[in-house]
Amino acid sequence: MDDRPAVNWHPAPAKLNLFLHVLGRRADGYHLLQTVFRLIDRCDRVGIAVRSDGVIRRVDETPGVDAHSDLCLRAARALREESHARIGDRNTSLGADIGLEKVLPIGGGLGGGSSDAATVLLVLNRLWDLGLDRSELMAIGLGLGADVPAFLFGRNALGEGVGERLTGLSLDPAWYVVLTPQVSVITKEIFSSVALTRDTKALKIPPFLPGLVKNDLQPVAIALYPEIDAHLKWLSQHGDARMTGSGACVFAEFGSQAQALEVEARMPETMRGFVSRGLDQHPLRDWALDR
Repeated sequence: MDDRPAVNWHPAPAKLNLFLHVLGRRADGYHLLQTVFRLIDRCDRVGIAVRSDGVIRRVDETPGVDAHSDLCLRAARALREESHARIGDRNTSLGADIGLEKVLPIGGGLGGGSSDAATVLLVLNRLWDLGLDRSELMAIGLGLGADVPAFLFGRNALGEGVGERLTGLSLDPAWYVVLTPQVSVITKEIFSSVALTRDTKALKIPPFLPGLVKNDLQPVAIALYPEIDAHLKWLSQHGDARMTGSGACVFAEFGSQAQALEVEARMPETMRGFVSRGLDQHPLRDWALDR
């Protein structure tokens, strides 16, 4: 018999970086980026139930995620701390049971942990009746990770700065074949590499034409992880393949589900992957915030 607390489940969608250019590095070590975030319909699921005793806890263990680094718990605690500073004691004595069903690979470049954290912020802001607006949640999210604001923004977007300056984009409908090499990339390792070039020129305006965009992190990642290189080479036979984020996942875009499924069907038995549809916005965008 399952004796875990009952929680309601909410989606935490993945993202793809359609390109990722490294423009430079700030004095504090953070890199200046230009990227396009594309939301897709492949999702983790975050379970949340409000507690009345102020306790914030996870209801089960997530393989590969220890409690200290769990972004869901950190997001809930950060939200309570920030809301207490802004609105005093009202509702900040509430807690939460938090569960997580991981679908997105850890260290895959799909933004899974950041998306999980964003879903916690969106849902608890509503369930705790805090009334924080999107920009306030995005400021909290930036303290948890550079990708978290993109999921709170909730639309496909051009990301600049360290990724937190977001401009909404309308993208054409698309389907993606995403391959998931069975390695977990350490983002810090990629960004700290002496082989990383940091002088790509910023693109001024969309559309971002083929041949002008790339992922500057890709050469570093494939040198460190041959599995990524092998997956890129195979997928490149069927489309314009590129790595997302700092890896390990790679993707190619197609105009129809049928095209994407046809490529997936040819995937070697030694590889893993999935087909996913591009989204226009986060599934919780209209539900979670009144403004």
